[in-house]
Amino acid sequence: MTEIESKHGIVSRQPYEIYMSFADLRNFTRFLPEDKRQDITADFDTIQAKIQGFDFGVKVHDRVPYSRLELVDYGAPFAFHIALHCDPVPDDPGKTDFHINVEADLNFMMKMLLGNKLREVLDKVVDGLVDASNGKMPEGFDPSQFNMNV
Repeated sequence: MTEIESKHGIVSRQPYEIYMSFADLRNFTRFLPEDKRQDITADFDTIQAKIQGFDFGVKVHDRVPYSRLELVDYGAPFAFHIALHCDPVPDDPGKTDFHINVEADLNFMMKMLLGNKLREVLDKVVDGLVDASNGKMPEGFDPSQFNMNV
């Protein structure tokens, strides 16, 4: 198994706020442009998509309220386990130490193609969440492309 851990980021929201954003997998579709939602289906516990011709799915494996959400593969081309951590910051109850751990069963070719890129993607997710919690939108973000009322 390949293990990848993102950087830690201090999010300017309480752990329960971050946890609740991720606990319902339907919320992930809200942050996609309308034209990207067509091949995605989601319910409370699962999300499935067709990405570049591959079926890819994720389901909730475990929920530890306001602390950790664990996801596993669900019809994906390889086995993986993702843990989203929402830890309280000891000296500031209004903030969360957020990080992501991934374990993936990647063959040699997949490991060579994706290994370093996965870490970069995880770090960008953490950075994006930190920035959004501080009112900074990602570069190139156009809110008019998103229907946030879903």
